[in-house]
Amino acid sequence: MTNSTSPEPTQSDASVRLSAGDAAPAFTLTDSEGASVSLADFAGSKVILYFYPAAMTPGCTTQACDFRDSLGSLQGAGYTVLGISKDKPETLKTFAERDALTFPLLSDQDLDVHQAYGAYGEKNSYGRILTGVLRSTFVIDESGSIELALYNVKATGHVASLRKKLKIA
Repeated sequence: MTNSTSPEPTQSDASVRLSAGDAAPAFTLTDSEGASVSLADFAGSKVILYFYPAAMTPGCTTQACDFRDSLGSLQGAGYTVLGISKDKPETLKTFAERDALTFPLLSDQDLDVHQAYGAYGEKNSYGRILTGVLRSTFVIDESGSIELALYNVKATGHVASLRKKLKIA
């Protein structure tokens, strides 16, 4: 049993945290169409990789639709957007079709990629400590290095904030 008054971090909240300059962890995941997608597929390109808790929930829908609505300007600035969740590919397909999402949604059911990026662990949800997906976004440069690592982002307004950080109108 864990002592909840202890100031010591638990193993899960002491997980990996990526920073600017770190190499982006490699991965290969299945997309909503059943195809394999690897980070290596985008070598030489800029990638915005975002992790979200669950398809078709209100916050995740807001965030995905914000990415969808900003996709033209993000792509115009040379970025590819990839969304990752623990949902099954079939669920991601339904989500993409329901909300007209035109960027790849990737399935990480075993949470290996979430953990490699530090996007899974302890979080505070309305005063309760839970273990789950940490809404996170990573900007990866053409050389495969992390340019920005943003943890515990808000679903609403995140894409506008990201565009401002990236100086994209």
